[in-house]
Order: sequence, then structure tokens, then C-alpha cells
Amino acid sequence: CDKITPGMLMAVARLNIPSVVVTAGPMVTGRLRGKRLSLVRDTFEAVAKAKKGEISKKEIETIEMCACPGSGSCQGLYTANTMACLTETMGMSLTGCATSMVALAKKERIAFESGKRAVYLVQKDIKPRSIMNKNAFYNAVTVDMALGGSSNTVLHLLAIANDAGVDLPLSVFDEISKTTPNICSLEPSGNFYMEDLEYAGGIPAVLKRLKERLKNNPTVNAKSIYAIADEAEIFDNDVIRPLDKPYHKEGGIAVLYGNLAPSGAVVKQAAVSEKMKVFSGKAICFNSEEEAMKAILNGEIHKGHVVVIRYEGPAGGPGMREMLSPTSAIVGMGLSDDVALITDGRFSGGTRGPCIGHISPEAQGCGPIAAIHDGDLIKIDILRRKLDIAISDKELQERLSKCKPHKPKITTGYLSRYARLVSSADKGAILNC
Repeated sequence: CDKITPGMLMAVARLNIPSVVVTAGPMVTGRLRGKRLSLVRDTFEAVAKAKKGEISKKEIETIEMCACPGSGSCQGLYTANTMACLTETMGMSLTGCATSMVALAKKERIAFESGKRAVYLVQKDIKPRSIMNKNAFYNAVTVDMALGGSSNTVLHLLAIANDAGVDLPLSVFDEISKTTPNICSLEPSGNFYMEDLEYAGGIPAVLKRLKERLKNNPTVNAKSIYAIADEAEIFDNDVIRPLDKPYHKEGGIAVLYGNLAPSGAVVKQAAVSEKMKVFSGKAICFNSEEEAMKAILNGEIHKGHVVVIRYEGPAGGPGMREMLSPTSAIVGMGLSDDVALITDGRFSGGTRGPCIGHISPEAQGCGPIAAIHDGDLIKIDILRRKLDIAISDKELQERLSKCKPHKPKITTGYLSRYARLVSSADKGAILNC
């Protein structure tokens, strides 16, 4: 579900033919013993809890059967739902589409009207690039920061902007984050769900709250962003807080730099506890997700560790897999306030805790993450936007001089070509061709 909308937007931008995007919508929350359930927090994290003996196998099976009661994207503000929200913000889907729940009559009406609107766009020769311009991407990043959206949106927006012919450097995300308050607190960062955002007024209500920080721009609705914001109503001031009463003074995502990430790294700071925003710990290194997962479940990770998962970047993976299982296991083992995780891979939108991804350059390109040794001191300072290894520049360069890319995991087919041609994560992991 996470990659469908970005893929469609890339195609729309590249082909530049009249288009309207209809996203399926979130599923309703599950229910168990009077408690609302979501896919990530209540199922993935339960695996580690079972490993610790806190819950039974039967309880896990019960949770699994109740957490996802029907079709649709996951119930929290994970990647698919965040991208739906940003699609509406960019003006490429009809008003209300992003948060409208799957399979309900409202979604059917939106789908029907989208078909009519597509015909209108053809008749008027209104093409996506006239809507998906620099202002649209600026607005998307602003709403992303206000919502506390998935860190994957950084990759996706960079790649979509490339196909739209819009210059969108990684640095823009952090610039906007520093000036945009986080006014929503949805799963996994908080306790609200997509259905709560829908009933609070949806993306139009968020646009209304943020209007003074947005740039006016056309949409497929034949209304401008400002017009949509003006017509919107806000029905819940806790789900969508006023700008002067935010959940966090800064946006949901931060971009870090340092001798471990010369080209940048990304963290969903809205999902990190205050205690862990500045953290130093000893590295324990793994060259694949599977190695790390085994160690976590075997109890090899302890307080004060920084788990390093490398060779999972765009080329090294290949494909830059989500590290959802390790991050969920760390939370489930009760270590999220004592252990950090850094990777050249990426995360699920459901990831929470001190998890820093997209480290660039990646290990397969002999980036500094490849030079980390077990026991090295890793210093994380989200407040100052720093990610460093506590060794001298000379020592780091000596280690890197001995670095050689790993033998490719896949040597034939599309993934082999992808690994050879893909750019770094800070460029959106786009193909250099």
C-alpha cells in the first residue's frame, strides 16, 4: 500500500497527462475488549512481547484476527495514509479523498466525481505539472511536518519532484520542519487514528489551520488551496490543534548530518521521546535486517546499544527495505527508551522510537556507516541535527580506505540493474539513467 500512491504520482508527473488520483482510504480500527487496535503497534510489537513471555501465542492470534477488520490502508498515519494526505495537499485528488474511509459511501461518491473531473481536465487540457509545481511540493512538505507523517515521504517526495521537474533538495524538509509546528498526534506518534482525523475535518481542516504558512496553488478541484482552506471546518481542536498549542514546536521529521551522514539522514522526531533526542551509545553492527532481528529476539541487545543495520540502502539492499520488524521488536522488548537504531535502509511509517534512517552515502557505496566497528561510540543529537561516530577524521578515513562494496546479493534481472543505477537516498533513490 505504501508505494502505490508515490508510484502513481511519479507516473502522472512523468507522463504529464490529465489525471486525478483516488486513494483507497484507511481501514477502520480494530476492536478488542473495548480497546481500539492498529496493525503496527498492536501486532508487530506483540511478537517481541510474546518472546519475553508477556503475552501468549493465543493472545497474539486473537490480536491478529481483530486488528484489521477489513480492507484499506493501515489505521494510523503510516506511509500510505501520509502519502494520500500529501496527494490531496498537492491538489491531485478531490477534497476529502485522503481521509475518507475505505468502502464507505463517501469514498464511492469521491471516486465517481473523480472520474467526471478527469474528463473535465482532459476537456480543458489541465495537466499535472501545472498543479504539481514548486508551491505544491512546498505545501506538501509543510503539511507533512504538521501532521507528523512517515519518514518515507522524504524519499517519495524527492522522487516525485524529480519526475515533475521540480528542484526539491533534502535540506528543504528540515528548513520547513524548523518553522512548522506539529499539530496532529496520530499513530504511531500519538493515540489518534485516521478515522479521528477524518471526523475532525480531514486535510481541508489541516489546510485551514496552516493557511498562513501555505502557498496558494491550483488543484484538480477547480478551486485553489486557499479556497479549500477557507471553506473547511475544524471539528476537533485536540486532533488538529491550533498553531499556538502544538504537540511539538517543530515538524515531525528532522534531517541530521555529521561524519556518519555527510549527505544526510532522516528521523521521525515526533515519534522519539524527549529522553532519547540526545543519546550516545555503543555500536552493535549487523549487515542485514535478518541478522539484527535474530539478535534482538535472542536478547543480545542491551541498554546503551546503538543498533547499526547497514547494506540495506538503495543499492545494498537492493531496494531499501523497511526495518519495521527490528524497530517493532525493540519497542516490544521494552528498549525504546534505552536503545537507538541507525541504518542506511528505511523504516515503516509505523516505526516509533529513536530510529534514524536513509543514512547517506550508504554502506554499499562505502559511506561512513560501513566503517563503524562494534563498540564504537555513536553520538545522536536530534536537537542539533547531528549524527557522528566518536573517532578522529584520520581514523575514519583510514577505515574507509579499506572499504570495498559487498558482493551484490542479486546479479540478474531488474533488481540487479536497479542496484547498479540507483542514486543515494538523499536524492530520492531515483535511477541515474
